[in-house]
Amino acid sequence: MSSPDTLRIPADLLPRDGRFGAGPSKVRAEQMAALAGDASTYMGTSHRQATVRNKVGEVRDGLTSLFTLPDGYEVLLGNGGTTCFWDAATFHLVSEHSQHLSFGEFSSKFASCVKDAPHLSDPDVIKSDVGTHPYATADSSVDLYALTHNETSTGVMMPITRPEGAQGLVAVDATSAAGGLMVDPSQFDVYYFAPQKSFASDGGLWIAICSPAAIQRIETLASSGRWTPAFFDLKIALDNSRLNQTYNTPALATIHLLASQIKWMNDQGGLSFSAGRSRTSAETLYTWAEASDFATPFVQNPAQRSNVIGTIDFRDDVDATLIAKILRANGVVDTEPYRKLGRNQLRIAMFPSIDPEDVASLCASINWIVGNL
Repeated sequence: MSSPDTLRIPADLLPRDGRFGAGPSKVRAEQMAALAGDASTYMGTSHRQATVRNKVGEVRDGLTSLFTLPDGYEVLLGNGGTTCFWDAATFHLVSEHSQHLSFGEFSSKFASCVKDAPHLSDPDVIKSDVGTHPYATADSSVDLYALTHNETSTGVMMPITRPEGAQGLVAVDATSAAGGLMVDPSQFDVYYFAPQKSFASDGGLWIAICSPAAIQRIETLASSGRWTPAFFDLKIALDNSRLNQTYNTPALATIHLLASQIKWMNDQGGLSFSAGRSRTSAETLYTWAEASDFATPFVQNPAQRSNVIGTIDFRDDVDATLIAKILRANGVVDTEPYRKLGRNQLRIAMFPSIDPEDVASLCASINWIVGNL
């Protein structure tokens, strides 16, 4: 068998950009150039002053436009990423009892946070097999329904709709979905994410799009006397976001890269443009896998196959780990599968920044590798 160190994929087959990671994801050169252009007046300045606050305002206004938010919806942001937001939600979004859909590594984490919170009842958790997604069911005792738009570990996406007859808030983990999948804001109360995936920035920041009902919940629980650490206090985040700032110092480069990506999406046509690029990439990837004699989409139901994270299984006699090593040796990186899933597969990001043509070139490169092993 050829060594991965010696196999050289022909240059005309290789993607022009070899970054296919599920996060941190590919950052466009134009974003980096814009940051460099503003560096001398933006980097190293106070996040309480107009230079940075205007950029935060760009982010909030840009997301309002991108998602065509109804009147009364607000964009909140704070430090700590989605992991932090799960903990914050246990203080100021869940009143007493929540229901969670669990269908992979990340969709299970919010439920774990709620279960560990001593002031909340144990959550209802509805599970399904990996590679599928479950469905929420209305329950009068539930005051928050926790959905996941896209399960990053397995490559399963689900449509976001309010459970019929449900009275509680609908909170959606959109970490790997936001910007790459279509969504109707009327179907959620909280749509939260971090910027290191479709928004091609760095991690460590959370963004939450909140409906008037969610804003009211935050304010009600904040005034209820429930003890809350300031870092997890969504009322503090709400008040600071309205001033176009975060409670504590953010990473300024992250905000700038995020603002550039949102502007690019809006300038090119909005969410239909960015989600359309991901959809085109997904059609290319899954069409290739279905036609292959050694690869197949891991998610069996085509309607549940993600447009932003593709998981592709390989025949037992074709070593996906070796393919990933050869790709990496040729400058095509981060196609390895999610470690805890433990399958002979590749996981390929198809966020809007990734050119659909590069996804096609990746498929051709994999064909070449398998043919030369």
